[in-house]
Amino acid sequence: MADKTITVEQIGSPIRRPAIQRQTLVGLGLNKIRRRRTLPDTPAVRGMIDKVSHLVRVVEEGK
Repeated sequence: MADKTITVEQIGSPIRRPAIQRQTLVGLGLNKIRRRRTLPDTPAVRGMIDKVSHLVRVVEEGK
């Protein structure tokens, strides 16, 4: 099941947040509010999402 993906959308601004959180958003491919990225569903990506969970949301795609 290596082809599983997860879609995340940025909903918060990294202004007045620690630099590491801004870098995590960039690592996820996000840097503007409402931007979405579809990423592989791996433990590393899940960990990055957990670190900035207050700035992003997981989009539930219709299956």
